[in-house]
Amino acid sequence: MSQSSPFFNRWLSQFGPDHVIAVLTDLLDAGAVFAVDQHGKILFWSKGAEKLFGLPAEAVLNQPCNAALDCAEGHDPCGLAEQGQIKAQLVHIKAKHGSNTISCYRTARAFFDATGQFAGALEFMQPQSISNKVDDSASFHGILTQDPLMLEAIKIIRNVSETEATVLIRGESGTGKELVAHALHLESARCDRLFLAVNCAALSPSLLETELFGHVKGAFTGAIRSHAGLFQRANGGTLFLDEVAELPLELQAKLLRVLQEQSFLPVGGDEVINVDVRIIAATHRSLREEVKAGRFREDLMYRLRVVPIFLPPLRERRLDVNLLLWHSINQRNIQGIRHITSIAPDAIRCLLDYAWPGNVRELINVVEYAFAVGRGHELRLDELPPEFREAPAPPTSTTPGPNSRRNHSNEAEQIKAALTATNGDLEAAAQSLGMSRATFWRKRKKYDIA
Repeated sequence: MSQSSPFFNRWLSQFGPDHVIAVLTDLLDAGAVFAVDQHGKILFWSKGAEKLFGLPAEAVLNQPCNAALDCAEGHDPCGLAEQGQIKAQLVHIKAKHGSNTISCYRTARAFFDATGQFAGALEFMQPQSISNKVDDSASFHGILTQDPLMLEAIKIIRNVSETEATVLIRGESGTGKELVAHALHLESARCDRLFLAVNCAALSPSLLETELFGHVKGAFTGAIRSHAGLFQRANGGTLFLDEVAELPLELQAKLLRVLQEQSFLPVGGDEVINVDVRIIAATHRSLREEVKAGRFREDLMYRLRVVPIFLPPLRERRLDVNLLLWHSINQRNIQGIRHITSIAPDAIRCLLDYAWPGNVRELINVVEYAFAVGRGHELRLDELPPEFREAPAPPTSTTPGPNSRRNHSNEAEQIKAALTATNGDLEAAAQSLGMSRATFWRKRKKYDIA
């Protein structure tokens, strides 16, 4: 939620909301911004909208949106009453009485009044024609983003890099945790020293101990020479411990000693080695839950979790999907095997709607797959992996039947259970059932649920 000073409203009142909104939307010169009321009538039409669609404001204000714009996908502002919001939906629009169709990415947010009724919406249209140009300013040490949550994470990275604080990065597999760790190192005063990384889940406990702390000659069978571990080699630099939640309990105590005293004993050794290493850790698990389960030391958790950084999954970064797609495509275009200049509408729709369980890593693999199996300048739907072409589950029928009363009863019970589980929080209850706030409100009234 955005924050503002208590005097912000008083400051705004000097200029009027219409002037402030006009100034803000003028800053978005790469797209169109417009607002509609509950009936779909246009209340605001930005200069960017005039430029994109070739329609002056005086020609569209107070007119129904569908009287000004024609959309092949059935663009319906009032349909937002059910969805609540739309992120980066590809639509093909042309102005009524116009000849050119414009492919745009549509992002919209609905507004509801105090009773939960749909009150209107604010929409932003970005033309697809500019979306394959990756702006270098969107990159931060290889991290490409336009997403507010990721930009907030980058702000934290910049600030914490000026300190020696230990950082814990939380995020699903494939969200770029090592990339963030490397950015922390490059922004820090240690940037001219080594950055070393190890995956704590990839090695057995004995091998991991040797890899981290090293061993002396003769420490075990086969130790024919001494080996400097990662802590010793990273002295003065940064050590990244990926999947730190998988660290065996017997090694957690040794890691805690390094964090507390900046010293350790190599395997089989009797001489303490002092080091100056900054630790950055990452995990896809909750360390608090691991502590509760007895798999992780609480004191070590607090040592590692001085500054937590949370990386959102790609499914929550819808604005970044197109950016990352074109970045990956452009990288492979340079190789010369195939040169993609456009993405077919049905293909981009599937790519933008996909949940991306493998996050950025999966997106890169999908582009590599398309380059391997397809040819030509356009990326088509049949060049995407099989999971993109699987038929969606059939929608639940709303036709009344012999079991409709039982189904209605079940739905009413689900709504009651959701309200109980969320202590009456309407927003949280609606989200738990996969409904918009307005739909949830109407169903409560329908079943007379207080």
